[in-house]
Amino acid sequence: MASELPEIPGHLLAEIFLRLPAPEDLARTSAACVAFRRLVTDASVLRRFRRLHAPPLLAFLDLEGFHPALPPHPSAPAAAALAAAADFAFSFLPPHCGWIVQEIRDGRVLLARDHGEDERPPVFRELVVCDPLHRRHVTLPPLPDALAASVLFHPAPVTRMPWCEPCLAPLGEDDTAFTVICVVHCETKLATFVFSSTTGQWLPSACKGWSELFRGRRESAVDSSVREPTASNSPLDPTFLRRHYAYGCFYWESTMAKRKDLLVLDTRTMEFSIADLPSKGWGTLGVAILEAGEGELGLFGIRDEPAGGKPDLCYTVRQNKGESSGQWQMVRTITLGSGCLHYIKASTERYFLLVSADAPRWVGSSFKMPDLEYFSMDVKKLQLEKVSVKPFGAALSRTRIYTNFPPSLLSSPTI
Repeated sequence: MASELPEIPGHLLAEIFLRLPAPEDLARTSAACVAFRRLVTDASVLRRFRRLHAPPLLAFLDLEGFHPALPPHPSAPAAAALAAAADFAFSFLPPHCGWIVQEIRDGRVLLARDHGEDERPPVFRELVVCDPLHRRHVTLPPLPDALAASVLFHPAPVTRMPWCEPCLAPLGEDDTAFTVICVVHCETKLATFVFSSTTGQWLPSACKGWSELFRGRRESAVDSSVREPTASNSPLDPTFLRRHYAYGCFYWESTMAKRKDLLVLDTRTMEFSIADLPSKGWGTLGVAILEAGEGELGLFGIRDEPAGGKPDLCYTVRQNKGESSGQWQMVRTITLGSGCLHYIKASTERYFLLVSADAPRWVGSSFKMPDLEYFSMDVKKLQLEKVSVKPFGAALSRTRIYTNFPPSLLSSPTI
């Protein structure tokens, strides 16, 4: 008589389920039987699955609203479910003002109050963090006057008012807690203030002078026409700064101004530093700083003057092992379509958006702007996939990528 197979212990089943390749597979597993569903829906199992599997790119947001991925993009079905279930008009937010998206991370959206055409809007605006899928939000308290005064009025006088950039920090151990970091670009220094939803308080954090950050870096510009840092003033014009996130660090670059400096804020140590972009493989048409895997930093850029007149999308990786640690190495170049304009619009962790468009043209007596084609790139697949097509409209507005697990058992409330 054949012996019965022993029952697989629950902790081993959990390890098997965690190795399923996609959220859809986990959802189907949960429907197999009551025991499997009880195991799959355990909070600790879901938390581990979310940490092991990168959420898919589902949509992007700009000043014109929410744009889900459309067929034939592989995320189109999940994006359609998200569009039907979530409220990206943010109608559940306090109605006393309009709101502008500042950051999207881990299914949460950070928004700031829209002061419209005010000539002198406040440096520190009202902030709210929300979960549009579950229609929940938290309004942050204002920064205490004493903390605000430390950057608004010191040192005096100032010729350029400070500029505050709110950022959502990466997810911590508690999935329902969040952290907001306000990075304040002052005339002579950088300062940060950190809000924790756990304590409900703002606290001062990293602070560093521009002269200290840029000491010994007088040859940082690509050409001599770019302003170099003075003894104390910021050399980075906020107009040209673009922010990226990878591996617990925020990166600011100003390649539009032909600078190769990379401002870095490590959220684990709350320390600022300056790094260098590679000497080639990028231009003024945008870059994307991504997580290349195994702790290596990846960079995508479009060469301004490609060989043969055809634009190249260049992929470069900063090595983190062996003698070449810290050095950038070109991994691949992808030839883009000729006769079109291409630029990198947004990036987050392992994805970026590439926009392509025909050149504007005259139609009769009017100037016709082209439609914009948006393509996503997953650093793991290195394949461009069309996300959406939209009118030129607010093409110059900031764009934020939305990644999350689709509405399912994995999409538990984040606030």
